[in-house]
Amino acid sequence: MTETLRDILDAAARGVFPPPDGRTTVVPQPSPRSAGVVAFTAHSVVFTDEDPRWVYDTLRAADCDALAATMNPRFLAALMERTGRTTETIDSVLVGTPLPGEPPLALKEIADACHPRIGYAQGRRDEVRAWAVEGGVLVMGRGVAGRLEVSVEVDESVRRRGLGRLLVTTARHLVTEPLWAQVAPGNARSVRAFLAAGYRPVGAEMLLHGT
Repeated sequence: MTETLRDILDAAARGVFPPPDGRTTVVPQPSPRSAGVVAFTAHSVVFTDEDPRWVYDTLRAADCDALAATMNPRFLAALMERTGRTTETIDSVLVGTPLPGEPPLALKEIADACHPRIGYAQGRRDEVRAWAVEGGVLVMGRGVAGRLEVSVEVDESVRRRGLGRLLVTTARHLVTEPLWAQVAPGNARSVRAFLAAGYRPVGAEMLLHGT
């Protein structure tokens, strides 16, 4: 059976990663919306419907350390040009397991589909739901390969009080499957919140968006 991106992600959520052999695996896109690269320790996965031979030839032409080739700007620029897609950033990818018991925050679900945070999430995820607490918003939906993804927003006026950590901890109490997060590495405050809430870093990821 051919391994899919979802197979690879599900295994990573269990702590089982691709072999650290310096190689790159190319798999088909899980949906027309989702294409990109996820880099684990010494092994990368490119998910695209482009010819795998083109991917490998372009990686060899990047003229850099093979372990870094899939995240090298030359390769990423070539991939965007080839696919006609754009990207925003390279994210750290983290995953958290479900937690039992009552969540530490009492949330109120947001029913307004026009809420700006919901509208943004719906452009990248399916089955989007959002909850509010004073000073913050928690959003979950199905993103890459159908995985369940979480994001939060905290008002500037209440930052540095631990609300972000509590929100992403609360999210783990609301699910029965692994919960994924994409965080820009430069957003150190958010990275710290997810780590403090028990999420584990599993790799780096660049998603390509249709134009």
